Amino acid sequence: MNRRNVFAILEMGFWPLIGIFSVGLLTRFLSLEGETVAFILIGAVTMNTVQIAQLDLSYALLYSVWSKSLKHEFIAPVRLFHILVGSGLVGLVRGLLVFVVMGCLSVYFFDMDLGRPGPAGLIFFLLGIFLNAAIIGALVLALVLRFGQRAEVAAWAFSYLMLLLCGLYYPVSVLPRGVQFLAQFIPMTYFLDYFRHFYGFPLVSRHPLLYGFGQSVIYLFLSYGLVCLTLKSAYKRGTLLRLSD
Repeated sequence: MNRRNVFAILEMGFWPLIGIFSVGLLTRFLSLEGETVAFILIGAVTMNTVQIAQLDLSYALLYSVWSKSLKHEFIAPVRLFHILVGSGLVGLVRGLLVFVVMGCLSVYFFDMDLGRPGPAGLIFFLLGIFLNAAIIGALVLALVLRFGQRAEVAAWAFSYLMLLLCGLYYPVSVLPRGVQFLAQFIPMTYFLDYFRHFYGFPLVSRHPLLYGFGQSVIYLFLSYGLVCLTLKSAYKRGTLLRLSD
């Protein structure tokens, strides 16, 4: 489906290019220093990677909802777990490609030292990104099973809302106190904090990886359980038949 869908190709190429150049050129216009440029570019790369990775998980059911064939997903001899894992792996591959492309462009055009965190730092950061993308995608699927096509806006809104709260282009400390409190419960806050400390920014949390991975695992299990519950409810309420021809 990704090979034959021109919009899927545009999501991997066009929008990430627009994102990295619009933000990168803004840093040039403002004459920002190297570390501050890296701070902002990390946010741009993270936003596009999370968005692309979670969309494949969200599309696992949204495509069926749009084509009025949702019941066929569950008539097939596969379980919900297989659908989630399969679409999640595709999202991981697409998200990794976006990360590599945007990272290379950041290095070549805006002199960002992407190798400063080292292989371990990059791996931990990417794991955090993909765990957060999986959580968002699972929540979108739960909303799709509950509300049908009306929930499609969540496929784009959730990731932007989460990244707005976790300090995408700015430190969390600039947010209002109540929002700072909410940011502590978003795993991506800690992964951004961890990755940016390699570029000279002080750690906000003493153990960012511990909090980031701990929250991610908990939220991942909770979101998977929520999808399972909404699927059972969809069977009882006849949602699958209403969203199919």
